[in-house]
Amino acid sequence: MFAVYAAEPNPESPLDSLRVGERPDPEVPDGWVTVDVRAGSLNMHDLWTLRGVGIKPDQFPMILGCDGAGVLEDGTEVVIHSVIGDTSFGDETFDPKRSLLTERYQGTFADKVVVPARNVLPKPASLSFGEAACMGTAWLTAYRMLFTRSGIRPGQTMLVQGASGGVSTALVTLGKAAGMRVWVTGRTEEKRALAMSLGADAAFETGARLPERVDAVFETVGKATWAHTMKSVKPGGAVVVSGSTSGPDPSADLQRLFFMQIRVVGSTMGNKEELADLLAFCDLKGLRPAIGAELPMTEAKDGFEQMLAGETAGKIVFTR
Repeated sequence: MFAVYAAEPNPESPLDSLRVGERPDPEVPDGWVTVDVRAGSLNMHDLWTLRGVGIKPDQFPMILGCDGAGVLEDGTEVVIHSVIGDTSFGDETFDPKRSLLTERYQGTFADKVVVPARNVLPKPASLSFGEAACMGTAWLTAYRMLFTRSGIRPGQTMLVQGASGGVSTALVTLGKAAGMRVWVTGRTEEKRALAMSLGADAAFETGARLPERVDAVFETVGKATWAHTMKSVKPGGAVVVSGSTSGPDPSADLQRLFFMQIRVVGSTMGNKEELADLLAFCDLKGLRPAIGAELPMTEAKDGFEQMLAGETAGKIVFTR
């Protein structure tokens, strides 16, 4: 079958390991189902896989793609939940041995993917396959950060660090729909304009002094924005962290942390129930992901180059 895959780990030049070509059809274990993939969306996680982060060398070649939407053998249109874990924990994201597609199991950038039967949910008719393919990682991460982990309420002010990535654009859209006052930071006028077009109430240059402190800051950037994040949250407020694209080693600023009684909360992906709620919320509110580029899978390298260069303006989607 056709697939977009990582041939081997390459920490220094990840795109040199990217391949577009044929891979064997997947075997289907008991309790798993085959999804005829119609669309998949690109995530930073796919670049980490190319670099060899979170995956053992003997697991290559690895088909890329955490997210996807497609059709089951009986014709049911589905969205794929990419977290595979032990449900006895109640929430599979707390299983220390949990995995994502592309870590132990082949991913969605292919004609077909196999996943546990519980890892598919009905696709709302209101979402296209390309839109639905954005839900399982970036939008699910944003949903959990906002509604499960932050404690923020409608009418309060939230700051999103970074204005144009998949999680950031999802946070803007979801926060606005839920009644928050949404502020963002962005490195360029184009990125800030994108956030405003999605409903942000104000957009600021990266590191700019804000008019007032906010109730919660949503962090996916890390080292480059952490000092600004800690200065921007009000006493007793929350910092919710789901990534560190600029590096994972910021100064903790512990004096500010304890003196201002700031809550720093980690958040990783989301569980199946949260994905179901996210899909229902998007259907109810008519929400759609910002898609910056939609390319056929045969042109996947172009999408990877855009992400590596930081040229994203919403999600990058690959279609079949």
